[in-house]
Amino acid sequence: MQFNVRPYVCGALGRIDPAVAAKLAAAGPRCRPALQTASAALFSTAPLPPYHRSEGEFAFSWGERKPPAAASWMSVAETYETPGLIGAGERVTLHAGALGLVDVYYVRLGDAVYFSSLIAPLLSLVPVEIDWDAWASILQVTFPLGEATPYQQIRRLPGSSALVFTGERLATERRLPRWLRREPYEAWVGADEILEILHEVYKDYEGRRLLVPVSGGYDSRLLASVAVARGFDVESWTTSPDDGTDTDISFARSITRELGIPHRVVTQDPGAYPADALEVARRLEYLTPHHAWYAPFAKEVHGAGRILVDGLAGGPLLKNFMVSGAALEATSQAERSAAVLSSLSLGAPSRPFLSEAAAAWMAQTVGEQFAESTSMLHGHRAELPLSVLHTRTVRGIARSAVNLVGPEASFAAPFIHPEFFDAALSVGVARKDKGRFYRELLHAASPRVAALPSTNVVKQPLQRVPLRSTAAPAREYSHRMLATVADRVPGLLSDDLHEVIGGGPDALTRFNGWNDRFWVRGLVLFGAWLRDYGHDLGELEAPF
Repeated sequence: MQFNVRPYVCGALGRIDPAVAAKLAAAGPRCRPALQTASAALFSTAPLPPYHRSEGEFAFSWGERKPPAAASWMSVAETYETPGLIGAGERVTLHAGALGLVDVYYVRLGDAVYFSSLIAPLLSLVPVEIDWDAWASILQVTFPLGEATPYQQIRRLPGSSALVFTGERLATERRLPRWLRREPYEAWVGADEILEILHEVYKDYEGRRLLVPVSGGYDSRLLASVAVARGFDVESWTTSPDDGTDTDISFARSITRELGIPHRVVTQDPGAYPADALEVARRLEYLTPHHAWYAPFAKEVHGAGRILVDGLAGGPLLKNFMVSGAALEATSQAERSAAVLSSLSLGAPSRPFLSEAAAAWMAQTVGEQFAESTSMLHGHRAELPLSVLHTRTVRGIARSAVNLVGPEASFAAPFIHPEFFDAALSVGVARKDKGRFYRELLHAASPRVAALPSTNVVKQPLQRVPLRSTAAPAREYSHRMLATVADRVPGLLSDDLHEVIGGGPDALTRFNGWNDRFWVRGLVLFGAWLRDYGHDLGELEAPF
């Protein structure tokens, strides 16, 4: 990982032990001091000038967008979606962004907190101990929830949160971001108004060479249409999402042809899948089984010399993505929360993958974690899309832009811009149902592009293509990882799955369904983690 755009940072606050801070700084990518005081330390892989400094005060940030001047930590977090370190007199504050897209991980030792933008360096300070709750959510919903990481003593600082040292003690501060502080109401913002705001957001990219990855869906064609309408230097790339159809590629060709922008297809080699999957797992620090398909694309982006325009959050904000009819029709909070969690969770596989005890424990554990992670959203008019944004978008989907592209190349997420985010969120979920509002928006942006076929509404028969993730090289890799899980945690898996694993790599060919594939990927990710860290774990005592 090369930190060419967003630096790797680590540091400490509180009653710091200089030896521990130095050990942390030496454990990760090579970094240099950006700040050293009695109660605060900050190290960075690149020069990191403060955006504010005066006698007794300092303020640093390390996200994609930089604050121009001093402000409260929450104002910085929700305006620029950046983490940072702020000092004023004896008070030192380490804060996340409002959504928490750029991760801050930390451990607490005594009266000090040691933090890092990567998990691995913190393992130099604490033993490797499994966090079973984190793995429950990684397996069932494909990402961890709340503050959890795969390691028991390493926590993640949630969005809109801060750790504060006042000179005497450490405390946690949590704030409601602006989209929760305001009274919920339907503003009746129209598609034309939303489009005008998006054009304003694009003014931040004037003079930049843009790369807009176009798939066959709504988000990418909207972003590409606006870039072309503004006359930007833009080109588009598409790659296979490894979904078994590659409809994205054919649809993207039609979209880019209509827009008149150069289009390139980034091909993928099935033989390279095992190496890609393991590289992505390690680079994302085993937080999600998503994004192995994205690896070849991300590597090409690193050398493109263009800012990547990513459609992050477009689905939840504009088309009720992951919001089911059951969630919309729920008559109680319990029903609504259960429906959202059901949409986020993997469905039942074709045969039991987990033992009965493990499945029961996982369902209860994930349910409790999800309730805690979304409790502040209950009763909000936009609770449903916000539940998706605060969980799946932030902890799972954002990893491709933030962690696979972000350190080496610049990325822009126009839908996260405060003005667009707030306007889109004000549109009621009923208006977005079945993509109605999004189609209005696309038509306002470009009627001809809006009329082209979309993967969001596929009506014609799909042509099937082989999956990289189930080809022979992938089966051999997956089998090795599954065998590791079966050996280290046999009680996690069902008798059926033990039997399949005993049949060798080719026995995995029976798992062709969507749910099957994702259960396999999650368990393969767990197996890869066990192979990398198993020697430090000792005997694993499962909670089921």
